Amino acid sequence: MYIHRRSDPNERFRDRRNRARRHKRLRRAALAAALLAVAAGIVLGASFFTRSDRSKTPVAVKGKSRAVKTAARVPKEIRGVHVTMGLASITGKLGEYLALRAYGLNALELDVKDENGTVGFTSDDLPDLAREVGSASAHYDARAAARAAEKADVYLIGRVVTFADPTLGPARPDLALQWPDGSVWRDPAGLAWMNPYDRRVWKYVVDVAAAAAKAGFDEIQFDYVRFPSDGDVYSIVYPRSRKEPKDRTIERFFAYASRRLRPLGVRVSADLFGLAATRDVGIGQAPKRLGRHLDAIYPMVYPSHYVPGEYHLTDPEAFPGRTVAESLRDYRRELRGQKVRIVPWLQDFSLRRPYGLAEVADQVDAARRERAGGFMLWNPLGVYTQEALSSR
Repeated sequence: MYIHRRSDPNERFRDRRNRARRHKRLRRAALAAALLAVAAGIVLGASFFTRSDRSKTPVAVKGKSRAVKTAARVPKEIRGVHVTMGLASITGKLGEYLALRAYGLNALELDVKDENGTVGFTSDDLPDLAREVGSASAHYDARAAARAAEKADVYLIGRVVTFADPTLGPARPDLALQWPDGSVWRDPAGLAWMNPYDRRVWKYVVDVAAAAAKAGFDEIQFDYVRFPSDGDVYSIVYPRSRKEPKDRTIERFFAYASRRLRPLGVRVSADLFGLAATRDVGIGQAPKRLGRHLDAIYPMVYPSHYVPGEYHLTDPEAFPGRTVAESLRDYRRELRGQKVRIVPWLQDFSLRRPYGLAEVADQVDAARRERAGGFMLWNPLGVYTQEALSSR
């Protein structure tokens, strides 16, 4: 008899396989537990970082999603008007302009910062400097205006006057253009101008624009974004000036503004002189350079602003359609190959000649023939030819 049970080779193999299977199951269980632990750590870590730094990732995601929404709101053909902050301060007036939707209006430009240096609304998002110099005012509620425009399906553009600022200039002469004696330089209209070379000025202007973007505006449009053109410009002292062409300085401003504003989900645009694409007018506005940084350019092609003989016209104001067409052709040539949209400002006011529906419609037809991205009507009194807003 055997003291030990006789061993069967097959049984040994089965035992070995069973032990190997148990070992494999244990390893799989350990690996699964480790993966679960890692996953839990990632989730917990993400949760921790989200809680501890809410100002970063959520804002970027929000800005990206808002940019998509804003792009969807841009009309195929812009048909809009300008509204001053003074008019917007009148109860019910903004609603009257939005009601022009019935006539074909689909865009509205509202002053965010005007030629007086005044900011049209108050907000915690405005820079401290706006409150310190007294430029912030309560003409309208920016968030309420943005909500009303969205409800009316009207694209809302915020106009930001950039370097002309008779409020900030006297309060901060160190940021302004100066006479040789150090006093604040002013143009013949009495406007003080801020220094285009000074990045502190850039920051202030773009901080104001960012407050409008955060309030819900769809687009920020910079006006007076240039060097002065009138008055004794040769006596101006430019602190912090750089040895570079003026158009390079203005281009650097737009590169800075676009970098800061686009992450907020808004489009960025500029008002340019009507002749800026025809020749260098010496104020730093070069459409080809600026178009690289902008979503849209709005040439101010008011026929009354062209001198006799321009475009071989004895009186450009007497030929509104031809004047607009000639200027837009130059813009299309300068911006060929760029994605920037061209939307002209048209004259809806009378200066030396009476302008009515026929003259305004002549300009609108010219803009359409030249394949512009729409048009905006300008009247300093805010009175517009409603019939010109029709889609056709």
